[in-house]
Amino acid sequence: MASGKILRQLIKTGSHGDVIAFKQVSEAVIREERQKQHHLLANDLEKILYGNSERQGAVLHQFSERIPSDQERGLPLLFVKTSGRNLDEVVLSKENRDGLEDILEQHHRGDVLKSYGLRPSDKILFCGPPGCGKTLTAEVLATELERPLATIRMDSVVSSYLGETAANLRKVFDFIDSSPMVALFDEFDALGKEREDSTDHGELKRVVNSVLQMLDGYQGKSLIIAATNHEQMLDSAIWRRFEEVFFFNLPTRDELLQLLQIKLRGVRCDFEVSDDQILSIFAKMTHAEVEKIIRRAIKEMVLKGQEFLQIRLITKAVQREQAQSKHASRRK
Repeated sequence: MASGKILRQLIKTGSHGDVIAFKQVSEAVIREERQKQHHLLANDLEKILYGNSERQGAVLHQFSERIPSDQERGLPLLFVKTSGRNLDEVVLSKENRDGLEDILEQHHRGDVLKSYGLRPSDKILFCGPPGCGKTLTAEVLATELERPLATIRMDSVVSSYLGETAANLRKVFDFIDSSPMVALFDEFDALGKEREDSTDHGELKRVVNSVLQMLDGYQGKSLIIAATNHEQMLDSAIWRRFEEVFFFNLPTRDELLQLLQIKLRGVRCDFEVSDDQILSIFAKMTHAEVEKIIRRAIKEMVLKGQEFLQIRLITKAVQREQAQSKHASRRK
């Protein structure tokens, strides 16, 4: 059984209605039970906290039976999953967090908007470099709206056959129109590239025209998110089709501190997360790079049986990440 201290925290956070704190303390209870080798109890608690996996599987099966495929190769045009990423897991700029909360309020109170002849914003554009939280934010939206996340596979949608890309897009839009979900078009610049680019042939212009028409005519049930690492490549007409645009960047110092506090939550460290030495190690890194390095350092701490996470383990993980990046860049 969990310690008296944790149980008091659990009841206190629950009675105060603090959902985030309640989840954190519940996760601490689960970790404590696992440490005591009470794995069955820990598994049951996880099911209660995160939801019934069987129910989620049934939802996914319902969608999987009608996922459209590419006629050329028979590949699925998208894949659907449930998301477990919550709002307290994502670190955003104040502008983006305010925008995200506004989107959520619009959809949670859609009936109020509908009574005034209005609709929640359902076409959003995410711009910014890789690893800065675009996909994670889409997952958070899916979780908070209690909808499945459908990720469109650009490698399947974009076809070498004349007119097939537009046909695939029509299948995708028909699918996401059928049931409420969050539809993520990652690498959207592959579909919305500037039409005046002289290096591309006429098929590109036809694809962009099709995208514009489908976005214009969309009145479906899903929230569409288009994400791009290369917003400068988008056709000028594309921008007008999105009601909201979010710009993602490298974390600021305050955002980095918040990110480290989230990723090191529950980890015993021999340093203060707010130390300048720690923050300087992660300066100019993306959110994804920070998470990867922290995860690698924690794994080594666990495997070596160490009680505290040390700076040297983080430094070692950074050096390994930098070495891999150098090798990867040489192969390009």
